[in-house]
Amino acid sequence: MKTLAAAVVVLSLVTGCSGAAAQAGPAADAVTVKNCGVDVTVDGPPKRVFAAYQPAIEMAHALGISDRLVGTAYLDAEVLPAYAAAQRDRKYYQNLPSREELLSQEPDFVLSGFNDVFASAGSDGSFGTRKSLADLGVQTWIFGPLCPTADGKGDEAIDPATVSMDNVYADLRDLGRLFGAGEKAEAVIADQQQRIAAVEAKVKGADRPTVAILRPGLEGGGLTVSGGPDFGTVLIRQAGGVNAFADLTSKRNVKISVEEFIKRDPDYVLISGCCEADLTEAKVQPDVQKLLANPAFANLKSVRNKRVVPWLFAHHSAGVRGAGSTELIARIIHPDLVK
Repeated sequence: MKTLAAAVVVLSLVTGCSGAAAQAGPAADAVTVKNCGVDVTVDGPPKRVFAAYQPAIEMAHALGISDRLVGTAYLDAEVLPAYAAAQRDRKYYQNLPSREELLSQEPDFVLSGFNDVFASAGSDGSFGTRKSLADLGVQTWIFGPLCPTADGKGDEAIDPATVSMDNVYADLRDLGRLFGAGEKAEAVIADQQQRIAAVEAKVKGADRPTVAILRPGLEGGGLTVSGGPDFGTVLIRQAGGVNAFADLTSKRNVKISVEEFIKRDPDYVLISGCCEADLTEAKVQPDVQKLLANPAFANLKSVRNKRVVPWLFAHHSAGVRGAGSTELIARIIHPDLVK
């Protein structure tokens, strides 16, 4: 029955306006931009947008297209206060919907904050490859700092060279063109650049402490830290620090041993909480206390100096939190310079 239902959904999409656009080819005034090696073409500003994951949801709100969101999915924490009212009015899925459910919303554009949602065609937890959606007239977007080496590839295929604020700005400009929101995009970019530059000026010349971003789950003999390709590396650098695990470049989230964590002995530890739509830093505090109370970590500098801090996974995801997260980290690691 599921196969039949999916076929009906796909058939309706192909025979509807989205499918017609896919078959007819781009209009003379179509806009095309390249995203992660894929040409994204729209005949006019998309009207039915589905946003998957926190960075994409907040990007859509920042660009002023909240009223075009036919669905949103998988928040890692509370949305930024400026977008809370707009998000309350949008259809929300706690988990990623199936490809079938996604297509039932008849989107003409899917904006994703992470690349794994396009990692494999039609499998559980995936919307299918970008090409498979484009064949149905549904355009897609992956955030530039997460570009895979090819359509259908996951985190392991991220090019670390793409992980930068410049690619966040490029996303904003390109999406601004596609959505007819260019002025709004430039305003967001200008705000981000000004705030980050202000932090960098304040911490210039200061000592650069090492910072580890650690996912909760301290039992089981292993830990998960943010490696080099994680956007946290960029944020920590802008804030005047160094990611203690930046040299681990196989993926964003890297499994390491407790012994390795103790050996590196970072100056600060950010406990990265995830993944609930109402999550706040206060709700991550128990995980902070768990680490502080663990005898295995008693001799860490961060523990002795009480520099283990509640944090949110949403804070170190590439997107419009870039400036705010840079400011937050700077206030943590340079409290004498950044108030």
